[in-house]
Amino acid sequence: MNLPKTTTPTNSLNSQLDKLGLRAISENLDDFVARATTGRWSPRVLLEHLAQIEADDRSRRSLERRLGRAGIKKFKPMADFDWNWPKKIERDVIERALTLDFIKEARNLVLIGNNGLGKSMIAKNICHAAVLAGYSVLFRSASAIIEDLQCESPAARRRKLRTYGNAGLVCIDEVGYLSYDDNAADLLYEVINRRYERRSVIVTTNRGFKEWNEVFPNASCIVTLVDRLTHHADVTKVEGDSYRLRESELEAAARRKRK
Repeated sequence: MNLPKTTTPTNSLNSQLDKLGLRAISENLDDFVARATTGRWSPRVLLEHLAQIEADDRSRRSLERRLGRAGIKKFKPMADFDWNWPKKIERDVIERALTLDFIKEARNLVLIGNNGLGKSMIAKNICHAAVLAGYSVLFRSASAIIEDLQCESPAARRRKLRTYGNAGLVCIDEVGYLSYDDNAADLLYEVINRRYERRSVIVTTNRGFKEWNEVFPNASCIVTLVDRLTHHADVTKVEGDSYRLRESELEAAARRKRK
């Protein structure tokens, strides 16, 4: 096959590459051409490099999008977690969850404990690991999910419920920090029910299940919600004093000492 011998201006070539979805090459065209020329790449080697660069760039952009959608935001890595601070913690359960095996098994993870013991930190580390492993993740507080689903349009609510139902992993953070009406419990139930025996959920809460009736007073679905959440789940308690309070006290002491 004889190709026509034409010369395409660089700016036009950039535009054509961009339209073809070859963004990485388009953005670094001059460097790519210089490397190919210096290395005297054969057509096959050139194409191999082009394909690898584009594949790496698309993987990077996919990761950035998934991290953005996940909503994990800032968190401390597990390397900074002081396992000796809680009076009680099932380290084996948490470390097993960090392997992400529970996601493959469509099991849930429930972290129960007082404020400041690192429940959200643990959950964020698990969610971040899941994003890096290629899962779509949604990390949201219970209040944010409820507010998101309290939309006026039934069609919009159905679309959002599908999103919560189909994500690879959903974390519902801080259940029990606020009190809600029975409608809020129904919305959380819908999320749990759509994922039941299909996809995993992480829940962090400062209340034992027996107290959830105080969080969702008059909600008739609480028993069923808890039943479906815990049917295939690891439920683990973290007990002790607030680590955040300890850090604040240490920082205050350090400031006083500097003065």
